Amino acid sequence: MNFGLTEEQQMIVDATRAFVENELYPHEAEVERTGHVRPELRAEIGEKARAAGLYAANMPEEVGGAGLDTLSWLLYEKELGRANYALHWTCVSRPSNILLACTPEQRERYLFPCIRGEKHDCQAMTEPGAGSDLRGMKAFARADGDDFVLNGTKHFISHADVADFAIVWVATGEEETKRGKKKLITAFLVDKGTKGFTVRDGYRNVSHRGYNNCVLEFDDCRLSKDQVLGEVHKGFEVAGKWLGATRLQVASTCLGRAERALQHAVEYAAQRKQFGQEIGKFQGVSFKLADMAMELKAAELLTREAAWKYDAGTVTEGDMAMAKLKATEVLAMVADEAIQIHGGMGLMDELPLERIWRDARVERIWEGTSEIQRHIISREMLRAHGG
Repeated sequence: MNFGLTEEQQMIVDATRAFVENELYPHEAEVERTGHVRPELRAEIGEKARAAGLYAANMPEEVGGAGLDTLSWLLYEKELGRANYALHWTCVSRPSNILLACTPEQRERYLFPCIRGEKHDCQAMTEPGAGSDLRGMKAFARADGDDFVLNGTKHFISHADVADFAIVWVATGEEETKRGKKKLITAFLVDKGTKGFTVRDGYRNVSHRGYNNCVLEFDDCRLSKDQVLGEVHKGFEVAGKWLGATRLQVASTCLGRAERALQHAVEYAAQRKQFGQEIGKFQGVSFKLADMAMELKAAELLTREAAWKYDAGTVTEGDMAMAKLKATEVLAMVADEAIQIHGGMGLMDELPLERIWRDARVERIWEGTSEIQRHIISREMLRAHGG
């Protein structure tokens, strides 16, 4: 493994960071204050992102994306992750790569419009009674001739308020297993405005202001078989093939915010004077900085290794779980220590630290809780010994 960046990768980092600092940072205060991104601002930044070649950069070249290798993509995600989440996610959109599972007809209707910036997607899995245990979902779609009729509720659905359609995961049957009955899951592409499909405001959230969660309700929502993504009853297989790297994406955006927080802490420690000298000269502060830098480097190396193994075809669920777990927990630690170094000023909204600190909390919950990541890691270890 080469730990250095290629010239092209460094250009991606530099271009993305410049875009973030020039086009996203100036609007952070407004989004934090108002709790939303103005539609006209979203359109304006989105147009600039497309002109800069940063829009839908996660997608393969053959469908109109940048065709980045996994490490280059994650370096790009890390730079975007420095900014307010609502700004970088809704303005510099990255369509879900699960849309690559679309049929040719579905690609014309869903995938390509997302890549061109004409549509946005969202993922709908979680329910009030089914979070980590997706097999426990109660939303159900019954076959009715060539159609399916959906009923049920989804919640915590990120950016559904700005999405044009949802990728909805619901039960479509059951099968007998050694452990009893197990639900069969199917993914559907559901357009906003479909009769029986309602999007409601979600819950007020301490993390990621402006990046809203919503409640999706399905009341006899009728869909054609052409809106099945993948195969009927094979939803988890589709997810397993296309969604694995999402945890690496979370890890990378966390690394960006942690690096930004550490930079503020180092600059402050080098300038702030108490008792006749810079506070960075006191071991109580300097040791914090050392620990923050060391843990951040460890998280970055885990993420880069997983990216390298992903492209080599050797990555495991444990590799991606380790990267996500370490990066999210390091972000929490770095954000907290950065505020401690700044003292009371760290909690004021003149600095981004209190936002980074608040935003860090959700990262250990969504895309698989820290407990789920530890379960994945330990299960992989035990399976090697027949456990």
